[in-house]
Amino acid sequence: MTSAPTANLFRLPGGLRLPANKKQSATGQIIDVPIPRRLIVSLRQHAGNAATPIVDVGDQVLKGQRIAKADGAFSAHLHAPTSGVISAIEPHDVPGRNPMAVPCVVIDADGQDETIESPPVISNPFGTPPETLRQAIGDAGIVGLGGAAFPTYAKLRQADASGIDTLILNGVECEPFISCDDALMRHHASEILYGARILVQALSLKQCFVGVESDKPDAWDAFNAAAAIDNNEQLVMVKIPTIYPSGGEDQLVYLLTGREVPTGGFPSDIGALVHNVATAASVANLALTGMPLTERIVTVTGDGVANPGNYRVRFGTPIAAVIEAAGGYTEAAHHLIMGGPMTGVPIHDDGMPVVQRCNCILVSGQSISVGQSREPERPCIRCGECARICPVRLQPQQLHRTHTIGNRDDLAGLGLRDCIECGCCDLVCPSHIPLTQTFRDAKAQQQLDHYERERAERARDRFERRQQRDTDRESSEASRLSSLKDKASRDAIAEILARKKRSEDP
Repeated sequence: MTSAPTANLFRLPGGLRLPANKKQSATGQIIDVPIPRRLIVSLRQHAGNAATPIVDVGDQVLKGQRIAKADGAFSAHLHAPTSGVISAIEPHDVPGRNPMAVPCVVIDADGQDETIESPPVISNPFGTPPETLRQAIGDAGIVGLGGAAFPTYAKLRQADASGIDTLILNGVECEPFISCDDALMRHHASEILYGARILVQALSLKQCFVGVESDKPDAWDAFNAAAAIDNNEQLVMVKIPTIYPSGGEDQLVYLLTGREVPTGGFPSDIGALVHNVATAASVANLALTGMPLTERIVTVTGDGVANPGNYRVRFGTPIAAVIEAAGGYTEAAHHLIMGGPMTGVPIHDDGMPVVQRCNCILVSGQSISVGQSREPERPCIRCGECARICPVRLQPQQLHRTHTIGNRDDLAGLGLRDCIECGCCDLVCPSHIPLTQTFRDAKAQQQLDHYERERAERARDRFERRQQRDTDRESSEASRLSSLKDKASRDAIAEILARKKRSEDP
């Protein structure tokens, strides 16, 4: 493995240097959360369509057994996090940007944690055809563990079809408080690099950039130590400046390549693909053990929890059980958040389960988000600070004004879709305007408008097809009547001719 100089990086526009607040959770070992009595496995915890259950209430399942199959190209299989009995398949609230009750498979754990007979490990992944590797990753239900939970097989398939030339492994954990990737890199660097090489093989590439944030020296040293043993030239280490949000997918691609992801597009559209280090570790675990994705590392932190740290958690574990493993709540506990202070979402019930996109549980006694001020909102003073720090070069004040006056048609032209909801504009706004929430609301309204237009178009299409059927039916009936009339006329003429002939006969 080689290292690339930081000086060769492209400069990220905007961004902020934020207090890390990671020390309280970044030290120490990764701790396993005990198996809870009951796990609630959401069927809609990854991006794309919800998975379809293939088990019934009363079924006995083993750890690693498939319990739900992917529904369509952009979905993922789900597997049992432990052994037990399926006690219900019913809706439960799960955390998310718009928390709602979604279908879940409920498993009553038997405490045995008995594992299925794993399929054979991939003994020689670097001699295995790329499509075979991609299919194995899809069968294991592996998704992106950086926050989006996009099905990895779909991402690999799309990238392969696009003919990418650059693979990037994202170890840039830039949001304050979150340190799960840092812990993974410090303790499992060799597995991450092994998974990265498998991803290189799965895409028939020659190298992969491994980006590590500059404030993670222990992770950097761990990678270099692992690379010294492996001595593989496919992987290139790059130290990324500690500027939020340099760990964003599109931002990292720009830093390393200078290419900008088009509006509404993907990095694969410009020849790049980004995977999180935790995703690479899951790929390595699949190759080494044959086990699918059933767990992840979660940072549990904040002044509202007794023992901040990084915990290995099975999907479906109630958040309350994770907090209990971290020593329980302190008197300072007031807000519960999934994710970090800039992009996280509030959790209103700690009975909700951990899902694939849950990288952090923040228990805070302060405001829900660094970017959300408690002070009252005041009129915009047109200072331009929000535009100066915007990492995607938008004009947030103009977007906010356009949304406020209800001019929805102009929002698209102002780049609303490009907003990554990083929260930087909220943090610097002297008028304490909730800009990020405004943009989320505007995006939601656009999606609703799009849905209403599609529904109207479908209704119009049904109406036009019904009209056409009625027209075709009337035309057919008219043709039939005309045919009957013609036949009646021919029969009448034939009868007249027959009578005439009979009268003429002697």
